[in-house]
Amino acid sequence: MRSSTAVRAGQNVCRCLLSGFSRVDGGQPEQLMEGSGSFVGPLRSHAELPPVSEPREGPESGGEESEALVEICQKRRFLSGTKRQLSRDSLLSGCHPGLGPLGIELRKNLAAEWWSSVVVFREQVFPVDALHHEPGPSLPGDSAFRLVSAETLREILQDKELSKEQLGAFLENLLKTSGKLRENLLHGALQHYVNYLDLINKRLPFGLAQVGVCFHPVSDTKQTSDGVKRIGEKTEASLVWFTSARTASQWLDFWLRHRLLWWRKFAVSPSNFSSSDCQDEAGQKGNKLYYNFPWGKEPIETLWNLGDHELLHMYPENVAQLHGRDGRKNVVPSVLSINGDLDRGMLAYLYDSFQLTENSFTRKKDLHRKVLKLHPCLAPIKVALDVGRGPTVELRQVCQGLFNELLENGISVWPGYLETVPSSLEHLYSKYDEMSILFTVLITEATLENGLIHLRSRDTTMKETMHISKGPQPSLEDCIPGLRSAGCTNWQHGMSILQLSRGREGHVKMRQRLERCCHKPRNTRSHQKLEAASETSPPEPLEGAQLC
Repeated sequence: MRSSTAVRAGQNVCRCLLSGFSRVDGGQPEQLMEGSGSFVGPLRSHAELPPVSEPREGPESGGEESEALVEICQKRRFLSGTKRQLSRDSLLSGCHPGLGPLGIELRKNLAAEWWSSVVVFREQVFPVDALHHEPGPSLPGDSAFRLVSAETLREILQDKELSKEQLGAFLENLLKTSGKLRENLLHGALQHYVNYLDLINKRLPFGLAQVGVCFHPVSDTKQTSDGVKRIGEKTEASLVWFTSARTASQWLDFWLRHRLLWWRKFAVSPSNFSSSDCQDEAGQKGNKLYYNFPWGKEPIETLWNLGDHELLHMYPENVAQLHGRDGRKNVVPSVLSINGDLDRGMLAYLYDSFQLTENSFTRKKDLHRKVLKLHPCLAPIKVALDVGRGPTVELRQVCQGLFNELLENGISVWPGYLETVPSSLEHLYSKYDEMSILFTVLITEATLENGLIHLRSRDTTMKETMHISKGPQPSLEDCIPGLRSAGCTNWQHGMSILQLSRGREGHVKMRQRLERCCHKPRNTRSHQKLEAASETSPPEPLEGAQLC
């Protein structure tokens, strides 16, 4: 009898938690305030965006908070490696041991958000897949790592009949004919340009997008001797946008604003994300987006207007095949390169979400509560399932049913009920706060008897008792938005909790809460300025440059 009660209780919990999980807007992504049909609002010049200075030097440590964050990231497996291996320079250069399970999920969610924003819901952006290595001879000043067979290199070096000049010539030829590890994703997109141009009947503008690992040399005299360079890795998200030279500067302004808004919308403190103009050694102008870390500002994304030089350099023999249609004209398009570092972006959001707050348990020696308040879209794990006092086997049966149904609906779950070492609720909640888990569902003996579960929120620390066997099915007005997996692009989120007060006053309060949580950005000055800027009337769209 009790076993069947447990099954029914688990099914009721799932029905209540999963109600409202559909996309209320028919599957469309959250709007970024610039609109979806054309340019909305005047394209602001770079000077109108928040001014920033170049990255400044700072101490190796960003203070006690930085040390506490690294400690949590190690402890909760966002990052792998020792404290020495996770220095500031190692994290920024990509020379650390790698990510832990939660870090992998966080980066995956960040990449999924980028992909949805840039690719999935845009008619003129197409996915592209390129090789990790690039063929072709090495150019003067090329610092990329070459792919050389160790056996071939060993045979050349062990050939004692070769003179010094012959040995040098053999090695030089080997380097010229071997491929190199890619340092960015631009080259792969340019290689596919002609094929995609034919696919869309040569219509401009359009973009090619890719997310992948890139490699770069890192000089570190502390780790290696004699100036030997190590390989740094980073996961990049690249959009290469092809447009006519006539509209290139306007598109660059559009993408600059789009990308800045995108980074800010997931942040607790949006003002820490900023932009500035930049110029490379060749005189090409662009923009960089920065995050203000405790030690100073570091770039997380770059935007360049490369003109038509890159295409002409790659296809020097047949310029006619490069022509795209800009209205009635055939032109060689300008190339805009928008390149984001997802590893640095993940690090930025970890610093942004880390908070030290007063601990309500004053008897503890540590008076601070450490919590990672990652945005619900980015949080690696959405719900933790745990058990309280009661018959262990039957409580776990309820948790197992909840676990399976939540996973089937795309919600990531932490199976805390499998833990065999007992711990206090205080320790349990602290652990889940450090893991950035949004909700903790506690199944107790009361769940088997009367269908009551205990639910605790990461952000508010409030605990609610939810009755899951009685009451009407909740509608959108009766639910508190929680979250869904990275596959959901509405981000009104589907994790729903029954509103306990069913009176008119309770419904009014819930409606107000929904409007605050779902339909407006966080209450910060930066968001208010961006929202005010987006309310201006849109100009006429540019010919040949409609936004998808």
